[in-house]
Amino acid sequence: MSHPKLKHTLFITFCAFVILSSQARAAETLTPDLKAVPPGTGWKGATAQTKLVEKDGAPAIEFNQRGASVVWLDGFEFTDGVIEFDAKGKSAPSGSSFIGVAFHVRDAKTYDAVYFRSFNFRADDAEKKSHAVQYVSEPEWPWQRLRQEKTGQYEKPLTPAPDGDAWFHVKIMVAKPKVSVFVNGATQPSLVVIGLTERSGGSVGLWCNGFGMIGNLRITPKQ
Repeated sequence: MSHPKLKHTLFITFCAFVILSSQARAAETLTPDLKAVPPGTGWKGATAQTKLVEKDGAPAIEFNQRGASVVWLDGFEFTDGVIEFDAKGKSAPSGSSFIGVAFHVRDAKTYDAVYFRSFNFRADDAEKKSHAVQYVSEPEWPWQRLRQEKTGQYEKPLTPAPDGDAWFHVKIMVAKPKVSVFVNGATQPSLVVIGLTERSGGSVGLWCNGFGMIGNLRITPKQ
């Protein structure tokens, strides 16, 4: 007959194993293959508008076309979790570079996105500077409607402001309905919003209008 203390010890050990295993699964991070974006292998959307480049010897994706371009992972589902990436736009001319990521993607016109206006990072005009990072929920809530009806709530400046011509790091925490955006390792978010969609899933992808580059994309879904 097993000793009661032994049974208790085994039970505690088993519970600890289950908890640790669950935490390990929750911490699994996906690193999508950016080399597969231009040929559209495992990716959907505007893949033909992308170009494979490098960042520090690792693959990165370049966009350089007017109009919003979205490419997303085929067959991937994401509701809550963390999305991290490096991005690079350009500081001039004004309106030339909008770069970020899309999530809760259903198709090329239905998604949420967080993107950056690199040309506004260090703008002399305070109002332009306040439009550095933007959340949108397409198609219902594009930036124009947000700026008119929810002024100052869904776009903010970056402090300290990065160089508009340099790579910067982004961490987006999605805990539906809240979306928090951190830049360059900051402990305080540059933007915190309540998401404006009822979608509870969808894919993750890259978003750009004009020139922009993205590398080191990592996705950690919450299990």
